Amino acid sequence: MERLKYEGSPRLAICVSHPIQYYSPLFRELAGRVDLEVFYAHRPTGTDQARAGFGVGFEWDLDLLSDYSHVFLENRASDPGLHHFGGCDTPRVGRHLAEGSFEAVLVMGWHLKSYVQAIWAAKRLGLPVMVRGDSQLGTARSLAKRAVKHLLYPPLLRRFDAALYVGTRSRAYYEHYGYPTSRLFHSPHCVDNDWFAERATPEARGELRARLDIGDNTALVLFAGKLVPFKRPLDVVEACTRLRDQGKDVQLLIAGAGELEEQIRANAHQTGLPLHLLGFCNQTEMPAAYAAADVLVLPSSAYETWGLVANEALACGTPIVVSDACGCAQDLANSDNAGRSFPVGDIDALAQALAQVLHHPPDASSIRDLAETHSIPKAVDGIVTALHAVSAARHGQSAIGGTRA
Repeated sequence: MERLKYEGSPRLAICVSHPIQYYSPLFRELAGRVDLEVFYAHRPTGTDQARAGFGVGFEWDLDLLSDYSHVFLENRASDPGLHHFGGCDTPRVGRHLAEGSFEAVLVMGWHLKSYVQAIWAAKRLGLPVMVRGDSQLGTARSLAKRAVKHLLYPPLLRRFDAALYVGTRSRAYYEHYGYPTSRLFHSPHCVDNDWFAERATPEARGELRARLDIGDNTALVLFAGKLVPFKRPLDVVEACTRLRDQGKDVQLLIAGAGELEEQIRANAHQTGLPLHLLGFCNQTEMPAAYAAADVLVLPSSAYETWGLVANEALACGTPIVVSDACGCAQDLANSDNAGRSFPVGDIDALAQALAQVLHHPPDASSIRDLAETHSIPKAVDGIVTALHAVSAARHGQSAIGGTRA
């Protein structure tokens, strides 16, 4: 792909595992602000997607690679894939970084061999390394693992010249390990709000409800995501059942596939809950599902380090109810209006939160305002600010100073 030139703009390399539907709009926006090159470690297959928990093999139905410069690195892994540390092995990333005249390198984590290779190569070349990720402290860990991290993570994390935190819990993660707050920059988790909003129309709502034979006055609760245990979709089935037992006209819409599908179907049948299983929905199918729904529920455990379906729903004008264990809870679900939270696993509290949202739906402006707190321009602002800071520090022009949300 022809390299885009930006006179006077710093040149940034981003190392990322594979093309991701949430990152591509971010990269396009960023490419208009800096001289960008993205290095991908792996080109995923349908098998990779099924193994990741989607339940089926597929290709995303959006263009994830246009309008920004990118390279697929040679992946020399004996078992290539995204399911284990060594599945992305790109020893030649250092050569690309050496030849690229970059001002800094951004990695999207450190859980893959390719990321470690990129970090090591950048340090050898004297290039500042930034990191952006959504790790949070709530994820279950053994006592031994916590002890090891307590010893190793403070010095290891300080090897990053800047850390981009995506939300409140992401920032707390770095602060827990003693990372300097002056090197923290806010780059919120985000989706393309405009893209979703343009497609989540009243017409899309009406068409999907008509296809599923759902009346205009029926309250429709949406679960969107992989049907796997940590996302706790069975909690939504039980909560909706309790609402119906209270006399509320509620039905459940599920956009997703996975190992719990048959149990969900059986539980709903046993309780008489009207259930609509759409199966796996590709990206272009999701705005209609959000538009048709009156509320999105994300009841996951702390393994949900963020939950970008919450961003998508808000972008579509749909309020959210998320568990307090989800990474996004403190940022998107603390308004008691467009976004509400409940204690994870507490079905009564979930049913109550749903009832409140359905009985007192938030106005469109409240939802829109909440969605815009996590937008692509805001995320890019954080990356660009961090890039200029590490560049200035590299050339001895100033000390790094972070930004707060």
